[in-house]
Amino acid sequence: MSEGNSSAFLMKTAATASVGVAISLIGVKLFALAVTGSVALLSSLVDSSLDAVASFLNLWAVKHSLVPADSGHRFGHGKVEPLASLGQAAFIAGSAVLLMFQSIQYFMNPKAITNIGIGTGAMIVSIVLTLLLVSFQRYVVKKTNSIAISADYAHYAGDVFMNLSVIASLLIGSFFNFPYADPIFAFLIALYLIVSAKNILKRSLTQLVDAELPLSEKQKIAGIVLNVPEVSGMHDLRTRSSGTQWFIQLHLELDPLLTLQKAHQIADDVEKRLIAAFPNAQIIIHQDPAGLNEHHPQWCYEKL
Repeated sequence: MSEGNSSAFLMKTAATASVGVAISLIGVKLFALAVTGSVALLSSLVDSSLDAVASFLNLWAVKHSLVPADSGHRFGHGKVEPLASLGQAAFIAGSAVLLMFQSIQYFMNPKAITNIGIGTGAMIVSIVLTLLLVSFQRYVVKKTNSIAISADYAHYAGDVFMNLSVIASLLIGSFFNFPYADPIFAFLIALYLIVSAKNILKRSLTQLVDAELPLSEKQKIAGIVLNVPEVSGMHDLRTRSSGTQWFIQLHLELDPLLTLQKAHQIADDVEKRLIAAFPNAQIIIHQDPAGLNEHHPQWCYEKL
């Protein structure tokens, strides 16, 4: 299986797994909520319900983002991923606001929690399922750098701590007879959801507005290019990402006396070296004669 096909398989599998886990968690938490009446557990159930919606959206986005480039989308469909992540951020932020109001209402009118053992057991099951999922998602993110799977990983990883906080609220409320623990933990969970939504929004906008790749990656690109013996320098390096696809374009500075064929061979050599380092990148190279007295934009490198 090629690297591209392997990444696509991993992304689709991770997206499908998150849907399955989200549906399972809804069933477990719905039962626990029915027997306990905990608002903290309600907040966790709402989060899992939104996780399911987001995961279905994610699955759709991953499948569409992996569709190859066509005549109508020459740069591919990668931006479907950050668009879907924006939807996730909206779902998460909306649920956080609703949970805040619900926790405030419970704080003003605290209610006794029942069947603590069943509620705790349900949350332990939820933690085990979620840990299995995020372990796989983390592996997939490292292999594919998918923003959609990364967004899914971010809020499922947070769910582990959320579920632990629900257990804490149930035990504190029961053993210390402190009814305010439940709404307090629910409010803190809502704050966490808002922070998660903000982080997902930031990552999504970075791709949607065609932000440059990190400085470290651009310096790595320059090092690879300037390591080719025939290259005198480079300028006008431009980069961006779209889903799992990177786009790199640059101008090579070559000996002006080279034949067109030789210049083309050098550019091909540079392209192969860049693809070896960045397999998920599309490379566009323009050859310029070195020594021309013309203004070059940012990211101009010359050999010492």
